[in-house]
Amino acid sequence: MSSTAIANPVVAQRRREERRRQLFTNKSTHMTQKYLRRVRELGDSLEHMEPFLDVLERIYVRGEHVAVPRGTKTVGTYCVQVPEELVYAAGAQPVKLCSGHYTAFSIGDDVVARDACPLVKAVAGFKQMGTMPAYEDCSLMVVPITCDCKKKIAGLLSETTPVHILPVPANKEDEDVEQLVEEFYGLASVLTQVTGQAITYESLVGALNRTGYAQRELSRFLELKRTTPGLLYGTHAMAAMNASAYLGGDDWARAMRSLNDALVRRAHAGELVTRKDLPRIMLTGSPIVFPNLKIPLLVEEMGGLVVADETCMGERGMSDPVVPVDASFDGLMRALAIRALRPCPCPTFADNTQRIYRLRQMVRDYHVEGVIYHVLRGCLVYDYEYRLMEEELERLGIPVIRLESDYTDQDVEQLRIRIEAFVEMIKLKKGPLRAMRS
Repeated sequence: MSSTAIANPVVAQRRREERRRQLFTNKSTHMTQKYLRRVRELGDSLEHMEPFLDVLERIYVRGEHVAVPRGTKTVGTYCVQVPEELVYAAGAQPVKLCSGHYTAFSIGDDVVARDACPLVKAVAGFKQMGTMPAYEDCSLMVVPITCDCKKKIAGLLSETTPVHILPVPANKEDEDVEQLVEEFYGLASVLTQVTGQAITYESLVGALNRTGYAQRELSRFLELKRTTPGLLYGTHAMAAMNASAYLGGDDWARAMRSLNDALVRRAHAGELVTRKDLPRIMLTGSPIVFPNLKIPLLVEEMGGLVVADETCMGERGMSDPVVPVDASFDGLMRALAIRALRPCPCPTFADNTQRIYRLRQMVRDYHVEGVIYHVLRGCLVYDYEYRLMEEELERLGIPVIRLESDYTDQDVEQLRIRIEAFVEMIKLKKGPLRAMRS
């Protein structure tokens, strides 16, 4: 048999794979553009939202690399439990790689277990296709073990990229903090090996200042949302939070500062996104990751206003600052571990009363009138806690609805009907209250 005859099947296979990747890219781009268009067309969009929307478009539509200084390596992270400060201190840039992409989910559905959560399937889909530079460029992936699906996806990712598994304690006692401190020292050693730059006291302090700048602007942003709630749509706020996944801390903080300044000017001018007394909705539960913004979009397209976002890709993911008590290097590492455990309301922890406290606080601070509890199909840890949240909200007199969804458009009409009915129910409940006040 000739070498040409042997080579032809190989060439044909390569062409099939190339056509498959091109089809995947085309469908992925089309879907992302659709959601970006809906976000931009949602009422009065601020021009200062563009830096956030632009980075999402560059990553997901134009397929560009994450912008980093020349020679800087990127480290992929899969949970807010990964301390970005250690990544920055090692001279690298963290990139959050949890995905909400429908097209990648459809590929991942054939790669991982049928009952795995959509987020993990989307991650597997992008790794399978190899078309997303944000994934392909990473010199290291850090995967905290917060659920069984994360544990298995770590094994899948390690087939093509170095992976560091970060065990997360199930409790928040002193011994658990000490255990996590040791894990963070191990992560610091791995990061140093990857970047060639040792994590020193000075570099860690610099990294803490860097993330602190972003957290200060976030705190200002949340205060503006609380005191002048009609200044922007919640979907826009969620898009801005998701953009932090692909922007360096300094760049995101500068963009957020410009947005905050614009919101202050709008507040002084009385420029609100709506003059109507819209039902004030809080989203909680499983993470809502770009471009899977169908639920907040539906809420606001159906006449509600998303005023609070208690998901790990939203306000919760960046709101807790590091508070060192001991200024030594070990004290800073311990402060990172305490921040990751003590205030975190993630359902991965055995005792999660902290989440009840945060829920109460957010309902009060944002004057919440209804709660949507979002559950990604297969996300057992969040689904398990719905009953506790429902009971607490009933005590507070706040209506709540559980919405289970997937990374497809097939459930949009069903979600639309349920969300519209929920919004209308709150409007009817508000009517008598308005009459009593008048």
